[in-house]
Amino acid sequence: MTTLPRASGAAPAGLAADARSLDSLRGRAASDPRGAAKEVARQFEALFMQEMLKSMRQATQASGLLDNEGTQLGTELLDQQLATQMSGLPGGLSGALLRQLERGLGVGTDTLPGAAGGRGALAAPLPGQAAGAPARSAPAQAGAAVGRGGQAQEFVAAHHEAAREAEAVTGIPAAFMIAQAAHETGWGRRDIRMADGSPSHNLFGIKAGPNWKGPVAQVLTTEYFSGQPRQVVQRFRAYASPQESFADYARLIKNSPRYANVVANGGSAQGFAQGLQRAGYATDPAYAEKLGRVIDTTLRLQRTLT
Repeated sequence: MTTLPRASGAAPAGLAADARSLDSLRGRAASDPRGAAKEVARQFEALFMQEMLKSMRQATQASGLLDNEGTQLGTELLDQQLATQMSGLPGGLSGALLRQLERGLGVGTDTLPGAAGGRGALAAPLPGQAAGAPARSAPAQAGAAVGRGGQAQEFVAAHHEAAREAEAVTGIPAAFMIAQAAHETGWGRRDIRMADGSPSHNLFGIKAGPNWKGPVAQVLTTEYFSGQPRQVVQRFRAYASPQESFADYARLIKNSPRYANVVANGGSAQGFAQGLQRAGYATDPAYAEKLGRVIDTTLRLQRTLT
C-alpha cells in the first residue's frame, strides 16, 4: 500500500489514537501556548478526518461474508493512520482552527499585508477623516498578541506609567489604552519609522495634519479610493518618547468631540472598543472585537505584574 506523505514536523498520532495524550498537551500549553494550540488544531483535524472516513466507508461498503471483528479493527486502524497522515497539511482544516485558537488564547503573529521589508503598512483613514485623526490598519490579521508572552508582558510593563498618566486625563482605564497601543503596533513589533530608520514612537497611528508643529514620519500606506486600494505616502506624528505618544493620544481622545462617546463609555472594555469603532477610528469592521480580545490579554498580563 502506498503511504501518504506525512506533514512536515507532524507529531505522533496523539488524540486520534490515544485520549491520554490530552495530559501532555495540557502540560505543553503552560510553556508553549502557540505550539500547544498548533498541535490541538492538528489533532482535532485528525479526529475529524477519521470520523469522515468512517462515515464514507459505512455509506459505500456493503457487508460481506468475510467481515468480522478482525477486519473491522483493521479498517479502523487504516482510517486512523490515513487521518493522522493527512492532518496538519498546508491549506487544511487545522490552519483555520489554529487561527481561531490563537485569537482565543491571545497568541499569534499579527502581521499586515503589503508591507515593504516585512513591516506592516498602515492603511487609509475613513473617507473625510479629519486631519490629525488616527490612520487605521486595513482589515487584516490584527489585534492578536505576540507569539511569546514575554514580549507582551514587557510591553505592558514598559507603558504602564505613561498609560496611568493618560488615564488621569481621560478617565479611560490604563489597561485599555495599553491594549490599543499593543493592537496598533503588534505589541511593539510594528512601528512607524523615520527616514533614518529611527522609531517615531507613534503608538496609536495618529496622522500629522496641517496644524501639527512637531516632527513628522512619512510612510507608504494604503488608501482606499472608491473602494480600490492605492499606495500613497502619508505623514504621521513623531514623538521623542512613547510617553509623549500616550500624552498626545490622551489629548486627542479627551478634546475631540468626535470621541466624546469613547470617553463617556470608556469605563468598560466593550464601551471603549465599540465607541472607537463607531467614531470611525478603524476601517476594519472587526476592530472592536479584535481590540476586545487584546484588552482581555492585557488585563491578564497586568494581573501577573501586580
